[in-house]
Amino acid sequence: MSPNSSNDHPLALSGVRVLAMEVSVSGPHCTRILGDMGAEVIKIEKPGEGDLIRHWDSAVRGLSSGFVWLNGNKRSFAVDIKKKAGLEAIRRLAERVDVFVENFAPGVVERLGLGASELCGRNPRLIYCSISGYGQDGPYRDMKAYDPLIQGEAGIIATTGYPDKPAKVGIPIADLGSSMYAALGILLALYQREKTGRGQVIDISMFESILSWLGYFPHHYWHRGEEPARLGMRHHLVTPYGPYLAGDGVYVSLAVGTDQAWKVFCREVVERPDWLEDSRFQTVEARCQNRAVLEDLIEKVFLEHPHEEWLRRLKQSRLPYGEMRGIAQVLAHPQVIARRMIREVESPVGPVPVIGSPLRLSDSPARYDPIPALGQDTEAILRELGYTAAEIEKLR
Repeated sequence: MSPNSSNDHPLALSGVRVLAMEVSVSGPHCTRILGDMGAEVIKIEKPGEGDLIRHWDSAVRGLSSGFVWLNGNKRSFAVDIKKKAGLEAIRRLAERVDVFVENFAPGVVERLGLGASELCGRNPRLIYCSISGYGQDGPYRDMKAYDPLIQGEAGIIATTGYPDKPAKVGIPIADLGSSMYAALGILLALYQREKTGRGQVIDISMFESILSWLGYFPHHYWHRGEEPARLGMRHHLVTPYGPYLAGDGVYVSLAVGTDQAWKVFCREVVERPDWLEDSRFQTVEARCQNRAVLEDLIEKVFLEHPHEEWLRRLKQSRLPYGEMRGIAQVLAHPQVIARRMIREVESPVGPVPVIGSPLRLSDSPARYDPIPALGQDTEAILRELGYTAAEIEKLR
């Protein structure tokens, strides 16, 4: 039982066992979500090395920031799956779990003897989830896939940055998007299994996950032949929308998404009611079509006052607004503090802070169990599988 849960609040996925053959971000983020909600996640790691993300940096008092981020609420099972005895241990374990997650290139786990047909044949109730760059078939199946490559292939980079220079999104959205679809797919498969008694195979693609996030851009292409321009910090379909630089060098973000909001903005915020009479700015589409002129006017007005004055006016107007914060400011954000979004968990180097789970279920609080040392649970898992002390020593 996690120290952050109690018998009065059983966790949503208590009793669900997940075997994870995962590396880097997409697989580990998927299983972290499941682990946060109570699933027992057994993470397969290579003896002596572990998940490659363990070695990306040493920012957390010697531990990798990426590993700490993604691998709480897990048990580390270090076993050499290229050895016959190690492979047999994994297969035996796969017979006793509900979910198997892997995020290697298509074909890798099959060649190791841990493919869907092998494991589902042994365990018909098994939910087998594969996360890959482009999916398990198609002409790009075997292309190497990393987040910035997928952002480019799926059109994200074409929509971000400035007219003279594109930019990728700063966080690995292809990994995170696919991992969240994978977690959702697993939950759906678990629910369906309650009706059918059977598991199934889930094929999640980083490319398709991000493709599904393109939103309104495909519709503008299909119906108007338009490719999205790169607009920096501006919205493609609405203006004014986004951060504007105030006179003291601080950005203030705002959103004027309707014609009524535009009237409030002109009268109460920038105090330019004459803009309401300008035919170039009278509808949402007209303001976007004349974006260059309008943005120049607004940027000049915002330089006339410090950011605190603009925040005061925006608050008084009741229009949506916000501040642009750096990481230090975000971690000290009043909402972060009020909602206890920074938690402390145990780790091999002692207690460390982590960002809490955004999942807030009234009867299933997220858990915050320790971050595992490499292989720390190997012997315990082998004993649970029925291995004797002598057999474990021989495996060692």
